[in-house]
This record gives sequence, C-alpha cells and structure tokens, in this order.
Amino acid sequence: MSLQNQFGKDVLLTGWGHSKFGKLTDETLESLIVQVSAEAIQNSGLEPRDIDEIYLGQFNSGMQPLGFTSSLALQLSQDLANVPATRTENACASGSAAFQQGVKSVLAGTARNVLVIGAEKMTDAGADVVGAALLGASYEMAGKSSTTGFTGLFAEVAKHYEKRYGAGIEGFGFARGLGDVLGSVAAKNHHNGMDNPYAQMHRDFGEEFCRTVSEKNPIVAEPLRRTDCSPVSDGAAAVVLSVGPASGAATEPVRLAGFGHANGFFPTDRRDPTEFAATRVSWERALGMAGIGIEGLDFAEVHDCFTIAELLMYESMGLTPRGEGSRAVQEGWVYKDGKLPINVSGGLKAKGHPVGATGVSQHVIAAMQLTGTAGGMQLPNARRGAVQNMGGVGIANYVSILESI
Repeated sequence: MSLQNQFGKDVLLTGWGHSKFGKLTDETLESLIVQVSAEAIQNSGLEPRDIDEIYLGQFNSGMQPLGFTSSLALQLSQDLANVPATRTENACASGSAAFQQGVKSVLAGTARNVLVIGAEKMTDAGADVVGAALLGASYEMAGKSSTTGFTGLFAEVAKHYEKRYGAGIEGFGFARGLGDVLGSVAAKNHHNGMDNPYAQMHRDFGEEFCRTVSEKNPIVAEPLRRTDCSPVSDGAAAVVLSVGPASGAATEPVRLAGFGHANGFFPTDRRDPTEFAATRVSWERALGMAGIGIEGLDFAEVHDCFTIAELLMYESMGLTPRGEGSRAVQEGWVYKDGKLPINVSGGLKAKGHPVGATGVSQHVIAAMQLTGTAGGMQLPNARRGAVQNMGGVGIANYVSILESI
C-alpha cells in the first residue's frame, strides 16, 4: 500500500522556501510570507499564475492584531489575484494542518499546484501576551493566569512520566534520572542546530550545562529547565505541492508516501499523561499508508517544543516500548550518526518555534535532506524521512512520510 496506490496519483513537493528563525525585528508577518512564497514558487519552476490554491498555517491567538491573514501571500504578484486562499489553525500544528489540506486539494483534483505557507510573528508581543496566547491551546488553562505558561503543562507530563518510569530510566544509565535524559536531548539538538543556517540558536551548550540547573539555566517549571524549552520565534516557510514536476525546478521533487492525522481528547482527565495516544495513531496511519515500518525511515523531524515531548515521541513512533525512550538516547540511536537520527535541524529546541511555521518548516527541512541540499545538516544516503507536528499536549497530531524519487 502507498499513497499513490490508494489514490491513483502522486503528491510531490516541487519547491520550497525558508526564512531565518528568531527575533526578526526588520520583518513583518507579510514580508515573511511574501519572501518564502516567492522562493518556493521560483524553486518549483512555476510562476505565480500557475498556483491554483493557497493554504496558510498560522496560530496567532492574539499575538498579532491582524486576525485575517489568508490573502497576504497574494501581495507577491498580481497574478495571484482571485486565487482561493484559506488560513488553517490547529495550535502548534497549524503548519501541518495547512500542508494536509493542500495535499487533499491535490488528491481531490481541485488543484494541480498548491502553495502551502506556515508563518508566525511572535516577538512583537509582550511575554504576557505570548503566554496567554499559547495557553489558549489548553482546555483547562485558556483565559487563566499562570506563572509557568505552557511549560507548566509539559512539566506535569514530565512529573507523571518520572513517577511511573523513573526506576527504568536510572537502569539505562542515567544516574540522576529524567533530568539527565532531557538534558542529553537538549544538548543533542543544540549541537545539531549549529549546522542549520536558519536556526534561531547557534550555541553548542554541551550535556553538562543542559543537565544542570544554574543561574544561566534556571528551572522554568519543575523539572524543566530553560534548555528544555523551545524559544519564542518569528519565521516562515513555504512549499509547493504539485501533481507533477515542472521543467526548470531547482531540485528533483520529493514524493509524499503517506500521511496521518489524529486528534486526542481535550480534557486532561481523558488522557494518560505519560502517553501521547493520538500521536501514536497518527504515526500508525502515516506509516500504514506508506506501507513501511519505523525501520524504513532514515531520519525524522519531530515536535520537540519541550524535551519531554521528544522523549515521548520515541515511544509514540514505535522506536522504543513505552517507558524506554531513554534507551534511544543512551544507545545513540537518535544522534546524527545513529540508526534513526532525530531532529538533525536542531528541532524546535534550537531552530526555533514560530508556531504556525513549524510544521511547514519541518517538511522543508525533510525535503532538503531527501534532495541532498541540506548543507551541513545533510545525512548520507537519506532516502525516506518522517515529519511529526503536534498541537497542544498531544492533541492535534500530524505525520508525513516523505521519500526521494
């Protein structure tokens, strides 16, 4: 089984664009969207007049005063006048929501070329506004005040996880328990981010710094330290989805082999805090459509908004059994030279997390890997990779399986 066998056509990623991530004081949401859209269309070998539909992933939630942004990409060219454009929102998975809507338009035959954009401008807003906006993705905390924000929600996940599996973690060689594992995950991603020219953070902190609470690495919400948290970011990314390649494209296209989407229950009392159950289902659906198992992947870009999220992802994707995610770190499986490199881009942790841009950025980074154009991030012989993007605490879950042609 494959997407092509199931639907009778291919969906190809034919061009892409990516901005720098970080505090981009000289850019606006509009300028970022226009920049990456122009890059993606040009690199696809198409012209603006060839675009049949546009999807824009953006969370916003009050971080920008303009709440109606679907037509911003049209600023690129008069030739985009009257092109259908829709904004999608699914918390931190807004970018992948846009991507999958674009995929479905191509599969439905209503569009031959779809421009998918993910964008967010977060740093214009104050910390209190950003914190309240992100808490809008929590069933219990939306509209309420909090000193720890969304970090506090994932800190609770970490506490439950350590209570249930702490002894096993120490058995895998992490004498100080979960904190050491999460510190290793953070250090890995910061080290990888050094090779990513788009990354917000270019600093290789090392394991000891990331594992240790200090004045420069304080606790944000026990047990999560500053190095366990992704930063507030600006940025954008775009990709063109097509039924076939165009002459003049900058690279070979990348094929979508499978995709999955699953939403979990919103109230915390309806979910096991130590398992992202709907995330696991999204992986099963994507891998099943692609007709492969986890062993068929050469790399994955996963949603590490907090280091505990990446650890749970190892288990949700089937790399390890539940409670044994630390084994993937201890045995080196998820490092750049391991059997399944995870977040060679630096992940959200080092690359940055402009919320609506993240899912599209992950697809762009994966496409670069699969076309041998990832520069210092490049893995040898990368033929098939996965993208996993998540909104909320395991609520909205998207997985894509991409392969080179």
